[in-house]
Amino acid sequence: MKKMLFDNKNIVVFGISFVLLVVAYVLLAQGPVSNPLSKSVAPVILVLVYCGLIPYGILAGISKDGKEKTEKKGV
Repeated sequence: MKKMLFDNKNIVVFGISFVLLVVAYVLLAQGPVSNPLSKSVAPVILVLVYCGLIPYGILAGISKDGKEKTEKKGV
């Protein structure tokens, strides 16, 4: 069986990241500039997603020695 590039854990993290990005950009596009959601909350969400969740989603399956983690399956 061909090994996939990303595990289910990575795909879930990418899915959560995508949803949070959509929410942040919708909040950013809301109303006037004085809106606290578009002025402070949306940029914080964007920074957390771009600097935290997306890199974590990419690196979640790699161990500290640089090799991919593999699960041992019983026979």
